[in-house]
Amino acid sequence: MTTEVPSWAAEAARDLPRPLLFATVSGAHLYGFASIDSDLDLRAVHLLRAEEVVGLRTGPQTLQHMGVRDGVELDVVSHDLLKFVKLLNSRNGYVLEQLLSPLVVVTTAVHAELIALAPRLVTRHHAHHYLGFAATQERLYARTGQLKPALYTLRVLLTGIHLMRTGRVETNLAVLGTRLSYVPDLIAAKREAEHGPLPAGVAGWLATDVSRLRAELETARDTSVLPERADPAAVNALHDLVVRTRLHGLPTRVVSQRAEVGRRSVT
Repeated sequence: MTTEVPSWAAEAARDLPRPLLFATVSGAHLYGFASIDSDLDLRAVHLLRAEEVVGLRTGPQTLQHMGVRDGVELDVVSHDLLKFVKLLNSRNGYVLEQLLSPLVVVTTAVHAELIALAPRLVTRHHAHHYLGFAATQERLYARTGQLKPALYTLRVLLTGIHLMRTGRVETNLAVLGTRLSYVPDLIAAKREAEHGPLPAGVAGWLATDVSRLRAELETARDTSVLPERADPAAVNALHDLVVRTRLHGLPTRVVSQRAEVGRRSVT
């Protein structure tokens, strides 16, 4: 087993019973600390037919599949386009990261349009997502003593700070955590075991840095040049994209998988 994205990831995503507009890799692979026994988190957007939205018998807004393939645990989740767009327009960091993930396994022209609109939907209020997520992971670490939620806490705070300062999404802890000298060792330990304990001697540094990073994120939010709300023209464009795609169906040009994804090592 490796920490690479498997070459069959696109096929696994397409096992969902609706046509996909895109599918990307999320979770530990995206965050730069997948372990040899990490599951593969695929996040997707599917398209319901118009009659599944306007009629009495509506289609599934969310699809999920869990299983095992080649010894890798799979967690595949997909939202219908309308549900995804509503989440994207609600300061939701999860779906923003899924949309902008560089680990793309299925893509279409609609995916490209959504990516192009994303920067105009980011606001300073996205910081609330990262502050809340970090608090949840910090509580989980305090209860379990495991390394994984400790890494998630650092990753989330650093992603939020970077977003507030630059307006860009960066999720890889190996990139974000260069100023924390112990991060490479923590990532190396995580790759050996998905649910291992926090290495000895790090807890004190972690507590100090998490507190400092939380305050840094709050300051970055308060001083950010990001707007208070999404660009109304971008929101209108999202509306038009949903209507157009729903009425005319899946784009004819669908790229099933980028050739390099199956070989890419998340280091």
